[in-house]
Amino acid sequence: MRVLVAGSSGFVGRRLCPALTGAGHEVAAMTRHPDDYAGAGEPVYGDVHDAGSLDRALDGAGAAYYLVHSLGEPDFERRDAEAARAFGAAAARAGLTRVVYLGGLGDDADDLSPHLRSRRQVEGLLGEAGVPVTVLRAGIVIGHGGISWEITRQLVEHLPAMVAPRWVHTRTQPIALPDLVRYLVALLDVPPGRVFEAGGADVLAYGDMLRRVARIESRHRLIVPVPLLSPRLSSWWLSLVTDVDAATGRSLVDSMINEVVVRDHSLRKVVPFEPMGFDAAVTAALRERAAERVSR
Repeated sequence: MRVLVAGSSGFVGRRLCPALTGAGHEVAAMTRHPDDYAGAGEPVYGDVHDAGSLDRALDGAGAAYYLVHSLGEPDFERRDAEAARAFGAAAARAGLTRVVYLGGLGDDADDLSPHLRSRRQVEGLLGEAGVPVTVLRAGIVIGHGGISWEITRQLVEHLPAMVAPRWVHTRTQPIALPDLVRYLVALLDVPPGRVFEAGGADVLAYGDMLRRVARIESRHRLIVPVPLLSPRLSSWWLSLVTDVDAATGRSLVDSMINEVVVRDHSLRKVVPFEPMGFDAAVTAALRERAAERVSR
């Protein structure tokens, strides 16, 4: 079918579009800058914050992927809610059979961070106009260029020792980017309207992730947890030692207090394969980064 990818130029979208074309789908790559788009699929103009642009972008599509967010904006919750409502309404007018949304892991019974609460809200708003929404919830995605992965890599590479906040003890279940893309492609063949949870083979605390990346890179790193380090100070700390801006860092730090692990394993039955372990995912991400640097 013809599939629109909203967020085609982003971290996940750049890998998803060629995977969809490889699976035989006709891809409409929605972007605000179609003249500059060099990825897989046919570039079409569209902006989730410009509701008037969405009808033309979705024309002829049977399904859509929604991969966009406004995490770096101070009012990202309002912006993401408005964008999701507009996109869902346009999808209904276009007669789409489904929207596939990449959301975030996290227990609904937990006190979720604003970032994760926003992801939950978007799930509902996308389907408000009646189009079935298939949700794939994931935590940290390990792949070259991903924000959470880049924070992890840069902390390890820039600091021989780090005074770390209490979130170093929070458990997470990272997933390799190729495995995430494989799940996303497969969900086009699954009856729409369900929520799935995706994770890799390993459940790790953030501190253990940092140590394992250091070991893979043959570095020795000392991590000293400091429970009283506030989220605001943590976000400024991240902005000083990584290239992630303070606003995005604050949103991510706030989410790091929430455990993000898979509770519902039904996806493994619907799309059966063995996901990569953490070390293999890290090695693949580092290899991709090295290859990109060589090709420049």
